Amino acid sequence: MSDASPFIAHNGFALPSQGLGTYGFRGEAGADAVRAGIETGYRLIDSAFNYENEGAVGWGISGAAVDRGELIVTSKLAGRHHARDKALVSIEESRFRLGVDAIDLFLIHWPLPRRDTYVEAWAALVEARERGLVRQIGVSNFLPEHLERIEDTTGVRPVVNQLELHPRFPQQEALDYHRERGIITEAWSPLGRAGDILKDPAIAAVAEAHRITPAQAVLAWHAARGVVAIPKAASPEHQALNLAAADVPLTDDEVTQITALGRPDGRLWGADPATHEEF
Repeated sequence: MSDASPFIAHNGFALPSQGLGTYGFRGEAGADAVRAGIETGYRLIDSAFNYENEGAVGWGISGAAVDRGELIVTSKLAGRHHARDKALVSIEESRFRLGVDAIDLFLIHWPLPRRDTYVEAWAALVEARERGLVRQIGVSNFLPEHLERIEDTTGVRPVVNQLELHPRFPQQEALDYHRERGIITEAWSPLGRAGDILKDPAIAAVAEAHRITPAQAVLAWHAARGVVAIPKAASPEHQALNLAAADVPLTDDEVTQITALGRPDGRLWGADPATHEEF
C-alpha cells in the first residue's frame, strides 16, 4: 500500500489517499476484484446500497488475507431510505450484507433537497453511530448549504463529503470549503470515467515528465490536492498502478495545469446535487 500521508478530518479520523471504487463489481467476479484490491494494498473500500453489491464486497473482504481491523469499509444510504426508521433498518441490512460488526464509514448518498428529508437522514446516521452500527459518518454530493444545515440542526459535522471530482470538474471552491472545516474530500469518477480527458496534452505532458500513465498522472493530481480518489480497477495490475500514483510528486505548476482543464459544464452527466434525484 502507498505510504503517502493519510488525510485527516476534524475529529482525528484519517483516510488513506486512495480507495477502491466498487461500482459495477458484482457476483463472484466482483468479490474476487475486491479481494485482489485488498491484497494489492487497498485499505479503503467504497460501496453503496444502490450499487447492489454489498454482498460481493463483503465476500471479498472476508476472503482477503488481510486483518479486518486494517480496513475502512464504506457504504451509503439510498434516497428512498431517508426517513429515520427506514434509514436505521437500511443501515442494519447493509451491515449484514457486508458481514461486518460495524460499518467503518457510512454516507448519505445524495441530499435530494427537493424532498427535504436529508436532515432526518443525517439524524438517523448520528443515531446509528451512537448505537455502534457505524463508526464514522459523512455525506456524498452535499453542497455547502446542505452541510451547514445538518450541522446546525444536529451539532454534528460530517467527516467526509464524496463528490464528482476530476480534471474536467475540479471543484476548487468545494475543496477549499471542506479544507477550512476539516472535512475530507473524496472524489468519485476521479478519472472522468477514463474518457477523452486522459488524452489531453496537459495530462500527457505530466505523464511523460514522470514516466507514468495518464491515469496515474490524474491520480497523482488528486493526491497533490489533498483529495481521496476512489478509482475502480478490477485487475491486480491496474490496482497496483493506481496505488503507486499516490506517491508520484507533482510540481505546483503541474497541478495548476491539470486543474485548469476544468470547465463549468464539466459534470459527466449533469447530476447537480441541487436538483438531482436518485432513490
